[in-house]
Amino acid sequence: MKKVKKTLLVAVFALVGTAAFAQTGSGFGIKGGLNYNANGDYFESTGDAAKNPDRNVGYHLGIFGKLGNRVYLRPELVYTKTKSDYDGDEFTMSKLDAPILVGVKIIGPLHVFAGPAFQYILNTEFDGISIDSVENDFTVGLNIGAGVNLGKFGIDLRYERGFSDNEAEFINTNITTIPPSRVDTRPDQLILSLSLKI
Repeated sequence: MKKVKKTLLVAVFALVGTAAFAQTGSGFGIKGGLNYNANGDYFESTGDAAKNPDRNVGYHLGIFGKLGNRVYLRPELVYTKTKSDYDGDEFTMSKLDAPILVGVKIIGPLHVFAGPAFQYILNTEFDGISIDSVENDFTVGLNIGAGVNLGKFGIDLRYERGFSDNEAEFINTNITTIPPSRVDTRPDQLILSLSLKI
C-alpha cells in the first residue's frame, strides 16, 4: 500500500513537472469525454450467485502533458465518474486517474499508446448507500488505445482494465449476522476523449 502511494505521488509530480516543461516543448492541455464502464461481479450477502454488471455511461475531465513528437510521453491527471447496473441496483464510483502513457505516431495524425494507470478511489455508492470499506484505495491498471490529432484538437479511444482484485464490502440490510455483500471495483471500460492543447 505504501509503495503504491509513493508511486502515485511520483506520477503526480512527474505530471506537474512534465506539464511545466511541455509549455516550452511539446505542450499541455485539457481533456474530457465519456466512459462506457462495467465493474466486476456483485456478490450478495445471502449467497446468491454472482451478478454480472450491465455497462453504463460515465464521464471524465482532466489535464495532460505531452513530451516528444514521433515518440512521446503523455502523463494525465483525470477525475472520473463511472456507473454499473446490477439488475436495477446502481454502483457508482468517483476516482482520480493518473495514466502515464507512451505513444508512437504511426501515419499522419494517427498514433497509438499504452501505459499504466494509477487510480485513487474517492467515493463509492451502491444503490444510494455510501461504501467506506474499499479493499485498496490505490490501484494500478492498464490503458491501451489509439487517437488522431488535428492541430490543437485530438480524439482518442482507449481500453482500461484494472490489474488486481479490489472489492468494496457493505451490509445492505439491518441484519448484521450475515456476511457483507461485495462489489468488485476493478474498471473494465472503453474511454472516448476529446482534448485541446493549450
